[in-house]
Amino acid sequence: MLQPSSSFDWIIGSDEPGAAHRLAQETSWALLDRVRSVADPEVVDRVVGLASGHGLDDIAELWAREGTHSLAGVLWRLYLLRRVVSADPEGSADLFKRGAAVAVTIDPVIAGAAEPVTPASIAELCDTILRGAFAGDLAGALDRAASYCRIMALGSADLADTRDTHDDTHAKQLTSRALRYSTLAQELHAGARRWRDGTLN
Repeated sequence: MLQPSSSFDWIIGSDEPGAAHRLAQETSWALLDRVRSVADPEVVDRVVGLASGHGLDDIAELWAREGTHSLAGVLWRLYLLRRVVSADPEGSADLFKRGAAVAVTIDPVIAGAAEPVTPASIAELCDTILRGAFAGDLAGALDRAASYCRIMALGSADLADTRDTHDDTHAKQLTSRALRYSTLAQELHAGARRWRDGTLN
């Protein structure tokens, strides 16, 4: 079972990178086109629900090593964010609250978590971002996810500061997580830019 909340693992099963890349491209575009052409809320809900079921392992197998130049890569990152919340809803809500409290940008407004921030509202936020990717403006969903990641990075760093004198190992883990969230934010923002200018593969 994938456990991205602790490792942010990127996996894929093919031994032939070219074939794996083509399959990732084909499946991601087919899924997006299919969901958008049907425009059925139940279909969107099922696609979003892959993040909380075994379907995510299949998606990871196909998409996890794709970069932000590809649709598969950016969609995978959105699914990964949702899976992290599923694995640790309380911890995710705490990091978001901490990050939003110290943010000096409009990222909390762009991310748009419902108040008060709870494990349920963070899960719903990630679901809403995923729905937006499939049923709305993909670039907007990616920018919203990037803001979410920047807040989570701030929250992870803030919590790491409080743990420095108590648990050095945990503080280092949180610092690494802050860096991963910051990297994800950059990647998602890049994906949004590519979608807008038509260069997302």
